[in-house]
Amino acid sequence: MTQKNYKYTSMRRLSQRLRDDLEGGKQKFILLYAYNRTGKTRLSMDFKNTFQQADTLYFNAFTEDLFYWDNDIENNTEPKLKMNSESKFISGLEGLSLDGRINHYLERYTNFDFKIDYTQWQITFHTKEGQQNIKISRGEENIFILCLFMVICDMVIDGDDAYQWVKYIYIDDPISSLDDNNVIAVASDLAKILRKGAEKERVNAVISSHHTLFFNIICNELKKNRHKKYFLQYSNNQYLLQDTAETPFLYHISILNEIKEAVASGKLYTYHFNMLRSILEKTAIFFGYNDFSSCIDGLDESLHARALNLLSHGKYSIYEPKEMVEDNKKLFRQILERFEERYKFNTDNFPK
Repeated sequence: MTQKNYKYTSMRRLSQRLRDDLEGGKQKFILLYAYNRTGKTRLSMDFKNTFQQADTLYFNAFTEDLFYWDNDIENNTEPKLKMNSESKFISGLEGLSLDGRINHYLERYTNFDFKIDYTQWQITFHTKEGQQNIKISRGEENIFILCLFMVICDMVIDGDDAYQWVKYIYIDDPISSLDDNNVIAVASDLAKILRKGAEKERVNAVISSHHTLFFNIICNELKKNRHKKYFLQYSNNQYLLQDTAETPFLYHISILNEIKEAVASGKLYTYHFNMLRSILEKTAIFFGYNDFSSCIDGLDESLHARALNLLSHGKYSIYEPKEMVEDNKKLFRQILERFEERYKFNTDNFPK
């Protein structure tokens, strides 16, 4: 299948493309993978703001900012998580009792309880054993907010009057601070909700992430519905939207292809050491090695030590690219050749 690439010089045109896919393209879902610092969160906000009237329920870093702590500094006894009731995300909750519905999701991931005071727009937390007014961790706070979001998604899909304005759901990286087990559970729960929305013809959705496990689960869970799957990159002051079609998305294969293209062109920069290190780390973890250095065994001893030093540096910026000196280019090629001789990756099907 021919892969298509689209280039956009502005985020507004990119976000309009996503809307066009959902509207004119009749897609139920857009699944978007992008590295950190590509602009995923800004894209979610631009998508929301493309249409003059509010039509997008979103979950991103801005959603989490609608909640903030009153830590009771004076007495240090009653920390409360406050909600910004001026947001349409939250204001629709007024007059509703959602504790049970939130707990339906929350109990799958955590072991604390909570109480929402809708008059003061605040939440207090307590343990299952009865300890009152506890301060939950940042990760627990994020998962609580996500569970509240999932309940609101249920309300949208069920046609609740407070959320009739929602036409699209946009979810950006909802799994911060979660371990892999919870990532799997959250991805499955979100996919179940979104499939229900698709079945009821109630809402379409965009899901973006840099987390490979989460993204692959979402892709697998939603693959039977009409969808577009993209890989988003930002380079040379433009956004590249790569249609990955039915190709399984493999982040490490994408990086490996990018590295090989750089080697072929001779344009090797110091940040390519970070990219190669990422591949080596993932391979070492998969094979159960104690250290990524095991993946480059077989090099001359002096070259091996020098390679480890370069790969362990870590302070190579993609935003201030510095071309490698010739000796380092030669060593980089040797490391890559040794690695590819030992580990056979299928890169043929990944879009170029």
